[in-house]
Amino acid sequence: MSKWGKKSSLPITASRREILKSAAAIGTLAITSSSGILPVFAQDPAPKKGGHFKIGIGAGATSDSVDPATYTNSFTELFGKTLHGYLTQIDADGNLSGELADSWDVTKDAKTWTFKLRKGVEFHNGKSLDAQDVIGSINHHRGKQSKSAAKDILDPVEEIRADGPGTVVFVLKEGNADFAYLLEDFHLAIVPAKDGKADVFGVGAGGYVLDNIDYGVKGTGKRFANYWKSNAAWFDSFEALAIHDVTARTNALTTGQIHAMDRCDLKTIHLLERNKDLEVASVAGTQFYTTAMLCDVAPFDKPDVRLAIKYAINRQQLLDTLLRGYGRLGNDHPISSTNRFFAKDLPQRDFDPDKARFHLKKAGLSDLKINLSAADAAFQGAVNAAEIYQQDAAKAGISINVVREPSDGYWDTVFLKKPFYMSYWLGRPTADWMFSMGYAADAAWNNARWKNARFNELLMSARAEIDDAKRLEMYTEMQSICRDDGGEVIPVFANNVSAVSKKIGHKKIGSNWDLDGFRCVERWWFA
Repeated sequence: MSKWGKKSSLPITASRREILKSAAAIGTLAITSSSGILPVFAQDPAPKKGGHFKIGIGAGATSDSVDPATYTNSFTELFGKTLHGYLTQIDADGNLSGELADSWDVTKDAKTWTFKLRKGVEFHNGKSLDAQDVIGSINHHRGKQSKSAAKDILDPVEEIRADGPGTVVFVLKEGNADFAYLLEDFHLAIVPAKDGKADVFGVGAGGYVLDNIDYGVKGTGKRFANYWKSNAAWFDSFEALAIHDVTARTNALTTGQIHAMDRCDLKTIHLLERNKDLEVASVAGTQFYTTAMLCDVAPFDKPDVRLAIKYAINRQQLLDTLLRGYGRLGNDHPISSTNRFFAKDLPQRDFDPDKARFHLKKAGLSDLKINLSAADAAFQGAVNAAEIYQQDAAKAGISINVVREPSDGYWDTVFLKKPFYMSYWLGRPTADWMFSMGYAADAAWNNARWKNARFNELLMSARAEIDDAKRLEMYTEMQSICRDDGGEVIPVFANNVSAVSKKIGHKKIGSNWDLDGFRCVERWWFA
């Protein structure tokens, strides 16, 4: 019997079950501190219900919406995982399992996926979950008129159909061994449908019912009495506050106005570490900081110019000064060391002004003058990082003029528009997902407008390959291509660093997204 279904179209071998049924861990959770000492985590073996949980989030905007297609920041993403159910879920150990899907089966070419829905699931409006809800929710992100951030994820889907009220069948254009992982994306919430279309936003099948939301300010919710999970949603109610200023967020935590906060200020994190009433959680995940070069704009259209710029940054200095050690070195590709297909033997690129000058000379240049657009809207400390880069690059004959862009509107006026700019990615749980979203030739979020024929050929081949060893070979080559030809400098991966009152109990913290996979409200409790 298959772990994920009552029958399988494949022989039940370890490698096929792990890949096609997506039962293997996507990565090993790493919890570290700059000192190398593991933070103490609340491990109360007996969670209990009760209390009003308050969390401060360093995001949120007046333009936010409860429509899952529009989720663009951690405030809305937290609400997504709190109010809604998803077909699949990733646990704290990185293992994929069914959430609203009770089981699934897949053909050996990885093109047809059949999901059996969990029985007894109820939406907040009293409607019972059925196949039409899933179809309407997924189709909300598809089609020419869709502006959903998840549109690219679902582009490979050729057909979705119901096989009775409790079964949904996805037929893909080509095989994708990781398809079940994609359905965990925070945009792909399952909502009630009417006449085949997603009908009610803000109403889900998650552990909490939306009470009130003031976009850009705060939102509140209450435990759903008929939630199907018996081992989750411990708080009676919750309140998420959008507190953009990190000092204000920190003060709210230390004075007891909130119980948890995200995005700690690493310059003052030592003060939180000394506070006996708090714990600091530093979780190594998939988030990375990047400097993008538009590869269709001179001089970044020359691979040797891109290599010169990559050799002209001191990554260790950024890790030590910008992240205070709360992260890992990047190697100019987007695959985290926690990923099972990470290219661990790929040589680490170091700061080397001589090699930078060598590649400038190969490009026909003796020096280089470029503008670098930066704002702390890109990531906390982005302007300081740009100034450090400026100092390093000067040693290689590269003159960087740091252009301080307004934080307001940065993603509309700078992202994908300025030739050389600071950005970041939260990352994605699988290699194919990350590469498809941000590095495929036609990807909407291709930060550098980079195209490489061999890379795109490997992307298609690796997606459908069911042999782990062969996939590792292909993904290793793809990481190497990104490193040496790609249009992004990726100097560091940043840990997700949050702080939590010791009044809050929790188990192992997940790393697939920030804040315990954005499920802290569902998973945590008052100790």
